[in-house]
Amino acid sequence: MFIEYTWLVPLIPLLCFAIVGFFGKKTPEGGAYIAIAGAALACVISVLVAYEFFTSAAYSDPGYVTAQIVWFTLPGGYTLHFGYYIDSLACLMMLFASFISTLIFVYSKGYMHEQGVKKRRYYAEVSLFLTGMLGLAVSSNFLEMFIFWEIMGLCSYLLIGFWSFNHPEGDDAADNAASAAKKAFLVTRLGDVSLMAGLFVLLYTFGNLDYANMFSPLSLALADPNMILIGSLLIFGGVIGKSAQFPLLDWLPDAMAGPTTVSALIHAATMVKAGVYLVARCFPLFTQDPVIMLFVAVIGGITAFFAATMALNNMNIKRVLAYSTLSQLGYMFLALGTGGYLMALGLKNLDHHLVIAGAAGYVAGCLHMVNHAFFKALLFLGSGSVIHAVGTEDMRLMGGLRKKMRITSLAMLLGSLSIAGFPFFSGFWSKELILETVMHASDYGTEGYIFSILWMLGVVTAFMTAFYMFRMWYMTFGGKPRHASEHCHGESPASMTAPLMVLSIFAVGFGFTILFGFDSLISIGVDHTNALVVGGGEAKGFEYFTDIFESIYTYLTVALVLIAIGIAYVLYNKREFNPAKFSGDEKSVLYTALTKRWWFPQLYNQIGWKLGYGIARGVDFVDRQIIDGTVNGLSAAVTGGGEILSKGQSGDVRRYTGVVTAGIVVLFIGILAIFWYMEGI
Repeated sequence: MFIEYTWLVPLIPLLCFAIVGFFGKKTPEGGAYIAIAGAALACVISVLVAYEFFTSAAYSDPGYVTAQIVWFTLPGGYTLHFGYYIDSLACLMMLFASFISTLIFVYSKGYMHEQGVKKRRYYAEVSLFLTGMLGLAVSSNFLEMFIFWEIMGLCSYLLIGFWSFNHPEGDDAADNAASAAKKAFLVTRLGDVSLMAGLFVLLYTFGNLDYANMFSPLSLALADPNMILIGSLLIFGGVIGKSAQFPLLDWLPDAMAGPTTVSALIHAATMVKAGVYLVARCFPLFTQDPVIMLFVAVIGGITAFFAATMALNNMNIKRVLAYSTLSQLGYMFLALGTGGYLMALGLKNLDHHLVIAGAAGYVAGCLHMVNHAFFKALLFLGSGSVIHAVGTEDMRLMGGLRKKMRITSLAMLLGSLSIAGFPFFSGFWSKELILETVMHASDYGTEGYIFSILWMLGVVTAFMTAFYMFRMWYMTFGGKPRHASEHCHGESPASMTAPLMVLSIFAVGFGFTILFGFDSLISIGVDHTNALVVGGGEAKGFEYFTDIFESIYTYLTVALVLIAIGIAYVLYNKREFNPAKFSGDEKSVLYTALTKRWWFPQLYNQIGWKLGYGIARGVDFVDRQIIDGTVNGLSAAVTGGGEILSKGQSGDVRRYTGVVTAGIVVLFIGILAIFWYMEGI
């Protein structure tokens, strides 16, 4: 009844994009109410679709519902389809993406109120942005998914560069916004090239790109394992670009040049979450080889650690949150990679215990993805409320805002506690399960020592996360008011604070949903054929939630979190904060390295100049000298030959007669010579 209307979920925001884009000038608030209504309606339909799926027989067997039409065929018997594919993962993505986007759109009504005619473009673009994420979630095959993947890439470029013209902070800020938009577009396109190459490999291997076909045990058994390995690694290359993982992580902090609401969308509801979704979606494919999942885990662990270090001394409130997103995304990939590694070993060796342990990693990664969506949306919208009130993003100019912005300060405190992994807040459950799974993986396989290193990186990252988040909170809301805080006009309007209060509830309590029957949204298991089933089957891994309270490592992590919060309190709240000491040139090498982002931007620039520019010059040489040279040479030869022949066109009849006579004589002599030669033979 409802599932057959799944196509409305991405279509409604798409229609809102068209309506606001063409007619938004004639609507109140530049189309804000249309965008909000579209997102809310998509959310309602998502709830109905999810409810019907989880109460249907299809949830248990085969674990999904799909419907497709033939889109087009290719030579060689390749058929590509267009349709929807609903399982627990698709339902999860639809629900939190549409719900959080609705709250962000409501918040935007107050935040973007003074943008005038530009509001029309903003609401059209964010509606299209939501279309991309929802379309990606319900796509039935990789090609359809890739189209919506690219729609999000386009929207991120447009929205990051939203203030490329007439930036409220001046021309320099406008130039920064334009540069950030181009950087995000180019870096993510680099990953998309890898993703596209992976799709070609998979199309060649499986004959089509439909999830239902590719993930079936028979198709996976008949496919070439080497081609699966190559295709999977190329797909993860696209994930690295889209979700800003090491080494393509530098574009996301610069993306803060856009409006704060756009940052909330990118970090919480769309864009970077697409990469996490894709890895979770490809679990049946990636678990065919433990090497793939080991690579995912290593990239996630490295990113989590390095991104956290960059947030330790940053003074921009939005950039601190951006680095925390990079780090938390690393946690998600660490969980999915570790879980997939264990499941791959378990399926290969028919070890049910390993399959259960691997399922716990999948659960942890998906749960952390949703938890992060709630508390990161809360934190970004809270930072937007602060920026809206004080007119700056520099935390050195803030302080003492707790009394003037009580709702915002409390909301950001709850969000900070959750992301720090404070006991029983939503982030605590998923973070501890991630670390428990990684520690468990260190006991298996020849790569166990790698997971021991990754566990240590995860624990240190947890410590740094608690420190820099409460450093941010104390610098912003604690202590004495500084320059910008003295001019604070008070709490933000209700359209901005109401979404904060709603998100606060989920940031605190969503982790408890797994204890009250909502575990079906984030589970994975195996069926009677020992094939992976997202959301169904046996061995879902939830029993590992009880193990975290029996492990000494959990209490170690909690102790480190509390110590980190205490250090932040002493350094940035108890003592009087002096911004001047962070403005001088006498800084340690480590402080400079963190400020310079470990010199990643300089490295990218050098690669761009040395490698990219060199390749461009080589391509230019081939284009100009070889391709153009060949074409121009042929043209010159034809033109020159024509000019030579044209000289014979003098119009002198006597010359023509002489040429004809000479030609006849030459032909006659030639014929006689041939006859003489033939008679001699």
